Amino acid sequence: MMRGLWTRETVAALLLAAYLPLAAFWLWMGGVAALGQLGLVALVIGIWHLVFMLLRAQPPSLAALVTALAIAMLAPENLGVFRLSLGVSFGVVMGELVFGGWGRNVVNPATVALAFLGFGFPTFDWPGFDAPVAWAALPAAGIGVALGVLPAALVAGAVGVGALGVAAGLLSDPVLFAAGIVLVLLVADPVASAATTVGRWINGALYGCLVILFATYWTGAAPVQVAVSAALLASLAAPLLDEAALALWIARRRRRHGRT
Repeated sequence: MMRGLWTRETVAALLLAAYLPLAAFWLWMGGVAALGQLGLVALVIGIWHLVFMLLRAQPPSLAALVTALAIAMLAPENLGVFRLSLGVSFGVVMGELVFGGWGRNVVNPATVALAFLGFGFPTFDWPGFDAPVAWAALPAAGIGVALGVLPAALVAGAVGVGALGVAAGLLSDPVLFAAGIVLVLLVADPVASAATTVGRWINGALYGCLVILFATYWTGAAPVQVAVSAALLASLAAPLLDEAALALWIARRRRRHGRT
């Protein structure tokens, strides 16, 4: 637990504040349908938080709204209440609550839910995003970095690789739009991303490289599907990147100061 004002709920509240531009433009473009989907996802997550609060005295968290926004925005379309609820339940329970709640999870629960929905129901189309929604990811990322809740090194690493991909003509606008939104909502998660500075740079760069790789060679994949799949693999690699960064740091100290 962080000291002073930097509690788990403070971080979650600041994340919500950072995501406001992105959420506002998405709701504005999506209208009642988007609001209804967000409400359904939030309701399902709230029920599971209540269940775990009663069974394990595990307090609910504002991070549930962060997860709800990511799933509602990125989930395949027209799943229906049952399929969407099933995917949300799997992601939140298996990706977060069984580990003790937000802050102790290994992978972002929204990433787990989206991977479940994408691979479990492959015939449903992934959403596309208009330019205003995609551009709203820029102020969201800027606010998150300025508030200290989104890792600047990770964002910079991903943006740097993405810029190279655009310069080389490897990323189309739809892929770039989806990758930017997924970067902000999933990859830059302060809990599930790499914790070391070197690990964060590599984590972001790895995400960017995976987006380029999938966009180039995964024929027929939707832009959001490409970005979510890249986010899943980049998140799974985060602990290994931190281990490598720590091993490198220890080796350098030993060379400099000796084994003792």
